[in-house]
Amino acid sequence: MEKKESKVPVVAKSVLLPFILITSLFALWGFANDITNPMVSAFKKVLELDNFQASLVQLAFYGGYFTMALPAAIFVNRFSYKKGVLLGLGLYAIGALLFYPAAAYEEFGFFLAALYILTFGLAFLETTANPYILSMGAEKTATQRLNLAQAFNPMGALLGLIVAQKFILASLQSDDLLPDGTTVYSTLGEEAKAVVRTADLAVIRDPYVLLGIVVIGFLLVISLVNMPQNAHQETKVKIWGAIKRLFKSRKFTGGVIAQAFYVGAQIMCWTYLYQYAESFGIDNTKAVNYGIAALVVFLIGRWVGTGLLKYIDSGKLLLFFALGASIATLITILVPGMIGLIALVSISFFMSIMFPTIYGIALEGQGEDAKFGAAFLVMAIVGGALMPTLQGLILDLGGAGYTDVQILGVPEVNFSFILPLVCFIIIGIYGRDVYKKYNLETTL
Repeated sequence: MEKKESKVPVVAKSVLLPFILITSLFALWGFANDITNPMVSAFKKVLELDNFQASLVQLAFYGGYFTMALPAAIFVNRFSYKKGVLLGLGLYAIGALLFYPAAAYEEFGFFLAALYILTFGLAFLETTANPYILSMGAEKTATQRLNLAQAFNPMGALLGLIVAQKFILASLQSDDLLPDGTTVYSTLGEEAKAVVRTADLAVIRDPYVLLGIVVIGFLLVISLVNMPQNAHQETKVKIWGAIKRLFKSRKFTGGVIAQAFYVGAQIMCWTYLYQYAESFGIDNTKAVNYGIAALVVFLIGRWVGTGLLKYIDSGKLLLFFALGASIATLITILVPGMIGLIALVSISFFMSIMFPTIYGIALEGQGEDAKFGAAFLVMAIVGGALMPTLQGLILDLGGAGYTDVQILGVPEVNFSFILPLVCFIIIGIYGRDVYKKYNLETTL
């Protein structure tokens, strides 16, 4: 009789507790991402900024990833994954706690600096946690394992959006409207505005300070738990040799490019959903319900996609989901109003598998070079800093509103989603190339 091939577990029992702890970090940075997305609109109103200035929130937030990803990889290479996680949590907590003095000084630049430092911590966590999860078992199940861990990211993101809606946006006095739709805040004198501004910035501050305290709790728990070490993955690697090897791989370099465009698309779709809704009369507090719906759809897509990866090649699945996202984005652009908003929400289903799938594909077979490969994939998150700023510039074409001008027959806010459409087309091309070319090359 032939011996049956033993099934390779996605997560072995021996690493279950460390897997759960590291997976919890995915929820933790998801919370930070999605409590921050609505803050673009909140800061715009409280501090009376234009769309470009408000978009600097995302530039600071995702710019921190670009700045710190490679130093994080160098740190992990010298020390260990666990120490990288602990340093990341420390920086995360410091950035969140800096919201307290930022609110006291009432300076937009101080808030941007706090977000920038906070994302130094997130860069450490993402550079460390993603390859750490990949290393917690067989390479055969690595992409599945990462998709499973990443499925908890939108759970944290959902909580972040709910906190933004219930405890921040609903409490902002600067968002109160007169019967004609004008904000009360814009009609006040300077002294009255100063009182409202102080109160509203304190409302924005408090959830971040509480988040900093929670992160310190995670830091203490993880510091006390024995975490596994993967001798192969945690071998010291010469940085320049690793970088040269990585960039000789077209599957890896294509993955870095695709990841930059994916993160840019995700942040644009989730940030400017609020402006899209507001363009036809839905205020920020109610628009958060559509943001929550987008995350629920995203979570469903992540679980569905993780299941499909058992049966469909990862490159082919990436291509199919990119096509679906492109079609939904076209509807968002061409059909103003509620149908366009529903299409915008539905994009999240198709985005769901993109980050971990691109990540897993790009690092597949990279061995001990994966920690530096992870750094470049995290640096690619800078797409989330640059592209929303470009979208903000499109929104400013006719003024501070969202429907000041028509471009190719649609309001400027609709037309601005041409940027995510381009991103999804590029991701689809990468998925096709992985399926048709790169996987074939690696087997020769």
